[in-house]
Amino acid sequence: MRKKKLNSPKKNQKISNATYRKRFLFLLVFFAFLFGIIAFRLYYVMIQKEKYYEKELSVLSTDTILGNSAPRGRILDRKGRIIVDNKALKIIYYQKEKGITEKEEIALAEEVAPHLSLAYEKLQDRNLREYYVAKFKKKAEKLIREEEWEKVEARKLTNKEIEELKIKRISEEELNKLTEEERKAAYLYYLMNQGYSYEEKQIKSQNVQESEYAYIAENNQTLKGFNTKLDWERIYPYGDTFKTILGTVSTSSQGIPYEEKEKYLKEGYSLNDRVGLSYLEKQYEPYLKGKKEVYSVRNSHELALLKEGERGKDIVLTIDIELQQKLEQIVSEEVLAAKQEANTEHYNRSFIVLQDPNNGEILAMTGKQAVLENGNYVIHDYTAGILTSPMTVGSVVKGASMLVGFQTGAIHPGEYQVDECVKIAGTKEKCSWKTLGRINDIDALALSSNVYQFKTAMKVAGSYYSYNAPFVFQNDPFEIYHKMFYSFGLGVQTGIDLPVESVGTKGTRELPGLLLDYVMGQYDTYTPLQLSQYISTLANGGTRYAPHLLKEVHASSLTEELGKVVETYQPKVLNQVEVDPIYLQRVKEGFHAVMHYSYGLGRGYIDEKYDASGKTGTSQSFKDSDEDGAIDTATVSTAFIGYAPSSAPKISFAITSPDSSREDGASNYSSLVTKRIAKRASDTYFQLYP
Repeated sequence: MRKKKLNSPKKNQKISNATYRKRFLFLLVFFAFLFGIIAFRLYYVMIQKEKYYEKELSVLSTDTILGNSAPRGRILDRKGRIIVDNKALKIIYYQKEKGITEKEEIALAEEVAPHLSLAYEKLQDRNLREYYVAKFKKKAEKLIREEEWEKVEARKLTNKEIEELKIKRISEEELNKLTEEERKAAYLYYLMNQGYSYEEKQIKSQNVQESEYAYIAENNQTLKGFNTKLDWERIYPYGDTFKTILGTVSTSSQGIPYEEKEKYLKEGYSLNDRVGLSYLEKQYEPYLKGKKEVYSVRNSHELALLKEGERGKDIVLTIDIELQQKLEQIVSEEVLAAKQEANTEHYNRSFIVLQDPNNGEILAMTGKQAVLENGNYVIHDYTAGILTSPMTVGSVVKGASMLVGFQTGAIHPGEYQVDECVKIAGTKEKCSWKTLGRINDIDALALSSNVYQFKTAMKVAGSYYSYNAPFVFQNDPFEIYHKMFYSFGLGVQTGIDLPVESVGTKGTRELPGLLLDYVMGQYDTYTPLQLSQYISTLANGGTRYAPHLLKEVHASSLTEELGKVVETYQPKVLNQVEVDPIYLQRVKEGFHAVMHYSYGLGRGYIDEKYDASGKTGTSQSFKDSDEDGAIDTATVSTAFIGYAPSSAPKISFAITSPDSSREDGASNYSSLVTKRIAKRASDTYFQLYP
């Protein structure tokens, strides 16, 4: 029987041809589809997006440069009065062109000098000699001996040393031969070459005359390296009022601070951009900085303006500049007056802060310092000390101390204790300013009893007072007191919107006797701003707000009018004081008694008609009177905190006067400078805000 051939060539050929046709058809369809996609894409790119890509090509093939720093935004007070503005400034500058020779620079100086009015009288002998060496090279070289040239070849003298010899050996007779025109050119040549060679040198930026400006502007193509530009400078319509806290701005020659170079460059700044250097100008740099003009560079090297520059945003402060002016005058006058009083040899400054306790807005703040100059005391601004100058503040902290006693159950509202000198084993007696006898918590605040706080602190620590007995902690009372004090802002950062502030100093030893010092304000130190936050928190019922100076941010406008509001500062709540409102109200009653009881120690600080509450403070301080590094003098520092009206507080006061009297003076007189400032400042405030 014949076998069937399963792998017939004809059959395989049929299968192979069918497969090839299918594959060919698939590829044909695939390539047709691919071609369709490409065709559609070409149509989309070349027809639909033609204008878009033409624009992109133009951008990529066009160099753009930025103009000079645009003017900064203005700063205004809470009532819309401008307190920092800009003034246009004409500038003539020189920037050395690559490859320019000394001979060409001298020719430039001689050509330009007659057209500029410069302070030629500032020409120094050194400047004149350098000019002579540069101009009269052959004459200057003859001043060097043959053996000195040989030393140069032998590398025993440097070229720099040779140049110094030339400068020194020019005779006065030769210098006197230089004409007045050459001397002017010598000074201009010096201005053109001071600093680094690549830097832009400002030749003239003050009192530039139209004729000078026009001469340089019209001839800048031939006067290689010389050019003009319009810049700006900050002006202060209210003079030096609040100027320290307003801050400073760098010049175009300073540019961005070296130590912050990386930060600014990452944010798109150029090295010569002008930026805020301190305080508000630095804090609100992102708002105040302007937007530069943008230019395109054409083939002919001409510039075409692409985008107009724009002044920075305007910021409105919480400050009332009229109140600020009056406050600065008051403090200045009272500091000088105090220097005429007995026992004030070591006193020289006072500080005050006025704040809205309901939102943290600072309405005014100032510090003034008396400095001896030519035998007379003159006033210098020391407002920065409100943030950075802590002191031992004394009894003003007793409100917070009393709250610790209430909150821990150590004492209760209305509780009586005997004010007598306290004696702990191994220590000296500690007393109040006088023996007050049996008093309650309200009287303890009104009369500023130390002993009431001592005995309360012992109970907080789990101990009870017994004459000459040991005082042993049963818990951590420092931690308990710290927690309360910190919640009011004492000993911690206040959160103010400025780039610097101190938290004061905190005692590191936690001994029983030091606890008694702490609760009467005689251990840690606090700044005036911390005291302001403390009394404001008490006044509003226990909400600690970050004090702030910014109120609003406005868009830049082309007129004097403010642009639209782009941001409003929202009061920042840092914490709520964790204390029973009943206890808080009890302390407020005590602070009211301080100001209104016949025996209250705060009577006369604020007129009774304003219904104020407050607390005085007196502390012992120590200082290095002869600046030899050793503490050698005991002084008395005074403080006052308060708010008004008591029923609905709208303003708080914090005043400090470090070292206001000498403790061991010829008499027992103590200056009342803090009291006088409080009285005049509160009267002034209520005249403006009745």
